[in-house]
Amino acid sequence: MTQPPPPPHQPPPPGGFGPAPGTRPRTGRPSPADSARAGRPNPVQPPQPAPGYGYLQSPQPPQGAPQPQPPAAVAPGYGYPQAPQPAQPPQPPAGYGYPAQPPAPGATPNPYAQQPGPYGTAQPGYGYPGPQGQSGYGYPGQPGYPGAPATVPQATGQGGAGDAKKKQLMIVVAAVVAIALIVVGGIWYAHSSSGDGGGTKNTAGSGGTTGGGTDDKGSTGGPTGGGKEKAPADPAAKVLYQVPMPSVSDTVTTSGSWLTDKVYAKSGVAEVVGYDRDKGTRLWTIKLPGPVCEASRRMTSDGRTAIVYEPAMPTKADPSHGCSQIAALDLDAGKKLWTRTVKSGDEPMNVDNVTVSADAVAVGSTNGGAAFGIADGKARWLPKPDDSCFDAGYGGGAKLVAVRKCGQYGQRTLHIQTIDPASGKVLSDYKMAQGVEYASIVSTDPLVVAADVGDSAGDGSGISDFFSVDNRTGALRAHISAPGDKYAARCDGISRVEYCTGLAVGNDRLYVPTEEHDGSGDYSKTNEIVAFDLATGKQTGQRADAGDGYEIYPLRMDGSNVIAYKRPPYDKGGQIVSVDGGTFKQTKLLENPNTEAVRDAETAMSPDYAEILYAQGHLYMSAVYAHKPSTFGKEYLALAFGTSG
Repeated sequence: MTQPPPPPHQPPPPGGFGPAPGTRPRTGRPSPADSARAGRPNPVQPPQPAPGYGYLQSPQPPQGAPQPQPPAAVAPGYGYPQAPQPAQPPQPPAGYGYPAQPPAPGATPNPYAQQPGPYGTAQPGYGYPGPQGQSGYGYPGQPGYPGAPATVPQATGQGGAGDAKKKQLMIVVAAVVAIALIVVGGIWYAHSSSGDGGGTKNTAGSGGTTGGGTDDKGSTGGPTGGGKEKAPADPAAKVLYQVPMPSVSDTVTTSGSWLTDKVYAKSGVAEVVGYDRDKGTRLWTIKLPGPVCEASRRMTSDGRTAIVYEPAMPTKADPSHGCSQIAALDLDAGKKLWTRTVKSGDEPMNVDNVTVSADAVAVGSTNGGAAFGIADGKARWLPKPDDSCFDAGYGGGAKLVAVRKCGQYGQRTLHIQTIDPASGKVLSDYKMAQGVEYASIVSTDPLVVAADVGDSAGDGSGISDFFSVDNRTGALRAHISAPGDKYAARCDGISRVEYCTGLAVGNDRLYVPTEEHDGSGDYSKTNEIVAFDLATGKQTGQRADAGDGYEIYPLRMDGSNVIAYKRPPYDKGGQIVSVDGGTFKQTKLLENPNTEAVRDAETAMSPDYAEILYAQGHLYMSAVYAHKPSTFGKEYLALAFGTSG
């Protein structure tokens, strides 16, 4: 990357994110690197408030990336079984499923370029066979029981009576070994488990996030226990209420929506409002002096969260007052608990992102990070003026993870640090390869990081690779190649390190949607959710099909199940489904009305940008920007749907 980063808090440009795709460098696994411990500032008392920030442009939904055609030498399109081939001696793979391509002129080399080492070779592209019989995208491969041999030994020789007996003996022994391994594998699978982590909930009230990952544990790798969300007797939903789009003369940020057991809360223009979950009546309003810039997707178990906002409303003379005000909110009570600022020199620091973990509010920026107690607002740590490293942002939830940057732009090293939210002490540190300028925290427990390595995603999604990290030791567990033209998830690691959509993490697996592709009907499109094992980096062979004309996006975990939203075709309503974490069987939890007016309002809420929350038969969709009325029909700040049972 040769250009400096854009200013923070910019919405996507019209037509979606958009650098034209270039040639993708080869992707492999990194060599292990020692993790340097970077110091963290000592606690200091919070300084006094002050001003600076501005307005944003209205986002447009992105266009799906076209699917590339596989070369003739490789078996037909993705998702189909491959014709059997005669055994060949192992060859070094040429990168992601295709022959290696040279990087585009001037492109930054991929620091994770394929190389031999303890982490193996790059994973093949979905739809093509991997090493040792690994199936391509969406289809099962060889049984994954522990200790399974790569091949069964074969007898060799010239075929006399002795050789025949040897062959028979080998066949019997191989059969006994295979049966024993299958039994052992079954026992191992039955005893694997996953659990819920920490005392911090995310915004869906029952453990969900706004279109992002979750923090369900699952270190043993097997889904168990199902979830709390049950199918109603009738999944047909009705519109419960709509929140009108505020009247504004320019585009204003309205980030933030939360769902507790008592209230649905949504940011408006210079306010946060609590609505009755079923009726939509206003229960409370928290007025603010300026617009909300950023909102935590996390909240404590008793409904407390945090936001960042401007100290005044922008004007034509002074359109930017800065995102400097940090506040904690009690969503059930409907009150602001406190407001703080952090100074950089004599000026208040502009904050890029905010999250909640345990009882701490943590904020990050290019000037460094800070944390406060959510109950009392006392500072736990603040930036050091002379520090050569800085906390660009944090991922919250079950654990608190910092993205800490060291060095100058263009020569930066990123440290992914699990830290103690009470003291800021570094508990583990994973050092990414030099040249990775930005990273996003997809999940904190298990720890999953996304990055666009060498700007190779090519679609503005911010993701070319995922990294599964042990947040007890800081060691890399697995590296997952996820080319932007194959997978549809998005992250904004430039300024908002916890802002990812279309992803879920649980059962020690990463659940990712594929890019849309042609369906079976005329002019129809569809896609799937696939799963990666966070211990091995390989696909599990499972997939959840959206169905013809639908597109499916993971929202969050529900125990061991995945809650997903299905964006509908032109003549249907959207759906919420629960995908069983073990069988991938889908259960319909909710289906919206298919009237034209409802469809138009629903499809205006693109899952790439809108905030989507689901819990207990209730679906809430909301916009992250308020803007001047458009000519494309009536738009809403928020929509609420619900089933009857």
